[in-house]
Amino acid sequence: MRQPTEIESLYIDFDAFFANAEKLLRPELRDRPVGVVPLASEHTSLIARCYQAKAYGLKRGTSVREARQLCPEIALPLARHDEYVRLHHKILEELDRHVPVRKVWSVDEMECSLLGTERTRGPDIAMAIRRGLSENVGACLTASIGLAPNQFLAKVAAEMDKPNGFVMLRPEDLPGPLFDLDLTDLPGISSRMHLRLVQAGVHTVEQFWNLSPKQARAIWNSVEGERLWAQLHGYAVSRPETERRMFGHGRVLSMEWRDPVKARDCLRLLTAKAARRLRREGYLAAGIHVSLRAQAGPRWRGDMSFFPARDDHTFLHKACEIFDVGVEALGGGRLKKLSVVLHTISRPGEVSADLFEHADQVSSRSRWERVTDAMDALNARNGACVVSLGPRKEPPGGYAGAKIAFGRVPDLNDFLTTRPD
Repeated sequence: MRQPTEIESLYIDFDAFFANAEKLLRPELRDRPVGVVPLASEHTSLIARCYQAKAYGLKRGTSVREARQLCPEIALPLARHDEYVRLHHKILEELDRHVPVRKVWSVDEMECSLLGTERTRGPDIAMAIRRGLSENVGACLTASIGLAPNQFLAKVAAEMDKPNGFVMLRPEDLPGPLFDLDLTDLPGISSRMHLRLVQAGVHTVEQFWNLSPKQARAIWNSVEGERLWAQLHGYAVSRPETERRMFGHGRVLSMEWRDPVKARDCLRLLTAKAARRLRREGYLAAGIHVSLRAQAGPRWRGDMSFFPARDDHTFLHKACEIFDVGVEALGGGRLKKLSVVLHTISRPGEVSADLFEHADQVSSRSRWERVTDAMDALNARNGACVVSLGPRKEPPGGYAGAKIAFGRVPDLNDFLTTRPD
């Protein structure tokens, strides 16, 4: 841990990315309030909204019905995650023209490290990035940019003057502007952690700043509290690289997909997509977990272990076994939500042969691996999922297993479900 004496990090955080992406892709929406929805349904909610829509009091999670009442002229386009990922790649290309991207935090948040003379030219680089994005990606995609001695403070700075803002926090400026923030404005302070801080007598950023590192660690009950304290004070904190632990997908089912037959098809689709991600990253899985939630409320979870595998046949067979047990346990009624996780992962070279496995089982697994590899290759050549063991029909809203989440940007191959028209 060291304390930089210069600006070392540039953080870029796009404003209302999904909604502004729709305005970029659909010029007829540019003068209208926009709220992005996952389904063409009056019973769904907004997953994003532009700043015009925010002015009407619309929030993430506002129902479509309420959104129409508060803002009758609102446009409600369906989310198009594949288009947003394509724009994400265009953004990365533009950023690389100005300064290398150190880390992609999400589809609309990136961090760039400033080296050498770049540290004294931070504001000029930020303005050049802004011009380049406007000219080469699209003026609708505005971004807020923060400059600071470390990534944490650069992210804080990027969020201080949204939208289309620019804030620089120099080491000599600290703590200064930070004391005007609320505790929940700091990344890493969730509502639960905020409650814990208040219970410890910490109500403001200034009070948190004045804690000792050991006090911060005690409140968090982990080293994470001390790390956040150090980052707030301008230290560059090194973190161990996180290791991949699992591959999984979940889905809230639309009304017409809640009967067990269609829900089972959705589970198979999610399982096949998780398996493709696992193979692309070169892993095997030796366990599968399925979670079901009934429309009436009860939940059920099941897990199964097996010899490390990477083929669709194994994963689909095990997922359906667990699913059938779960549906019976829940009384065979309609399901509201389901998820699947492939876990206990390893690399091929880390797996030892099972001395007690029958030769026929080894031969069958090898055969299904060859079938799976052939399907992957065929789909890659065609740019679409033209052959699969699992179903290919997407549930309403599409993008099963290929939705953008914070910390994960789907690979464009995740969107290969059916051949485009």
